[in-house]
Amino acid sequence: MKKRVVVALGHRALGTTLPEQQIAVKHSSKCIADLIEEGYQVSITHSNAPQVGMIHTAMNEFAKAHPEYTPAPMSVCSAMSQGYIGYDLQNGIREELLNRGIYKTVSTVLTQVIVDPYDDAFYTPTKVLGRYMNAQEANEERKKGNYVIEEPGKGFRRVVSAPNPVQIVELDAVNALLDADQIVVAAGGGGIPVLEQDNHLKGASAVIEKDLVAGKLAEGINADMLIILTNVEKVCINLGQPDEEPLGEITVDQARAYMDQGHFGIYNMYPKFKASVEFIEGREGRSALITSFDKVKEALKGKTGTVIHR
Repeated sequence: MKKRVVVALGHRALGTTLPEQQIAVKHSSKCIADLIEEGYQVSITHSNAPQVGMIHTAMNEFAKAHPEYTPAPMSVCSAMSQGYIGYDLQNGIREELLNRGIYKTVSTVLTQVIVDPYDDAFYTPTKVLGRYMNAQEANEERKKGNYVIEEPGKGFRRVVSAPNPVQIVELDAVNALLDADQIVVAAGGGGIPVLEQDNHLKGASAVIEKDLVAGKLAEGINADMLIILTNVEKVCINLGQPDEEPLGEITVDQARAYMDQGHFGIYNMYPKFKASVEFIEGREGRSALITSFDKVKEALKGKTGTVIHR
C-alpha cells in the first residue's frame, strides 16, 4: 500500500500577495509532485495568515464605503481564503504533474473545523489581523463585541481567538478522495472555525492554528507521516545562543522535553511540535518531518530536516 502523508505548507510556500502566491505555488508544486512521483498519497493543508487578513480588510473597507453591504465575518473570510489558495494550488500541482507525464485529479475541499465554545482561547484572543484603525474605529469594533489592541505609534488592530480544533467536519470526503488515489487540499488556514449548535454549524469569530489542524487531519486520514514545511532546514534549540544546536532525528520524549523547556516559543515552532507529538502518539509507525520546502527530497532520504518518531 502507498504511504499516506499530510503536507502542511507554511507562509514561505505561498507568498503574501497574489503575484507572489502564483510564483511561490510553482515551487511548492514541484515539492508535491516529487512526493507523488515517489508513490505517496498526499493531502495538503496550508497557511493563510496574509491572505485572510487581506480579505478581511478588503471586505470591511468595502462595507464602510457601501453601507448597504455588511462586513464579512471571519468564518466567511476563511472560506474565501481556502477557495483562492486552493485554486492556485490545484492548477500549480496539476500543471507540474502533467509536465512529468502524470495525470491525477487535484481537489480542494472547503473544510469546516468544529471548535469548543468554552475553549479558554475565546477569553484570551491572540491572533492580530486586518489594517490599523484609529481610536474611533477601534471603539466601534469594541461596541460590536470584538477585541482590539493598541500598537503604540501605529494605531489599533483587531485581535481574534485561536481555539483548539476538535473535529474536521468534511473528513469523510477527504478520505474518499484519498482512497480514490486523488490529491486533496483540505483544512486550509486551520479550517473554517465553526460552533456546533444541534444540526447547525455557526461560524466562529476566530482562527485556528494551522499546524494543530494539520496534525488533526493527519490523524483523521490515518497518515503515516506529517510533513510540516517551514522556513528552516532544521529546527534549532537554544536559538541565537552560542550553544545553538540543530535537531536531526529525535524521539517523541525528546521533543516533549524541549517543548517543556521553552525552546520553541508559543507562536513559532511550538504548535508544529505539539501537532507532531500528538499525531505520532496516536499509532505505531508514524513520524513527523519539519524542514523547508526546498529540502523535502533530501530530508526523506535522511540527509537533513528534523525528524520526530517514537
